[in-house]
Amino acid sequence: MNVILEIVGWVGSALIVISLMQARVLRFRWLNLIGSVIATAYNAVIGIWPFVAMNAVIALISAYWLRRLYREAHDPSVYQVVPVAPDDPYLRHLLAVHSADVAAHAPDFTQLPAAGVTRHTFLIVRGDEAVGVVAVAEVGDGVADVELDWVKPRFRDFTPGQFVYRESGALPAAGIRRVQLIPHENTDREYLLQGGAHSLGARPRAHLGDRLMGAA
Repeated sequence: MNVILEIVGWVGSALIVISLMQARVLRFRWLNLIGSVIATAYNAVIGIWPFVAMNAVIALISAYWLRRLYREAHDPSVYQVVPVAPDDPYLRHLLAVHSADVAAHAPDFTQLPAAGVTRHTFLIVRGDEAVGVVAVAEVGDGVADVELDWVKPRFRDFTPGQFVYRESGALPAAGIRRVQLIPHENTDREYLLQGGAHSLGARPRAHLGDRLMGAA
């Protein structure tokens, strides 16, 4: 029994430590909550009451933030969409700072569009912080290819790109009725399926439709 209890205590501590290593806010909060609940129970059993109080408070804090994060995830008053020119200085700075992550998710994306290509670029902002970028290139007849749908890792669980595709009206205002994309091996499919381009009205290229839906 003591061995099992010891293992439970170590599991709780390990989850709290692992939570602090997470870049994604939602993953951090869930791991922190679970670890804190386990640690609270463990310390209550062995009677270390200061640690019971500390971990219980940490669990309550994580529970509060999880509730708030889920509530704000689809709130258009929290995220705004700001159209910017492809050569906007701040946009270029943002993409340069996060160039490695952007390249990992969109290896073919270039900061400036190819000659003759009409690109529409949108900053996704939360308060005064830019949290993501969506760039689409017109291909004609109200259709555009998604060249970039990138969000900072800590916001990726909340799929803020949905506000470009659905909530903001930014694409219809630019004359775009439908968007399409081709996923590649580094595409964050979890992000897309949770509320990215495909589930919000974007259409994959026909020959890769099943792959984007996760059938493969």
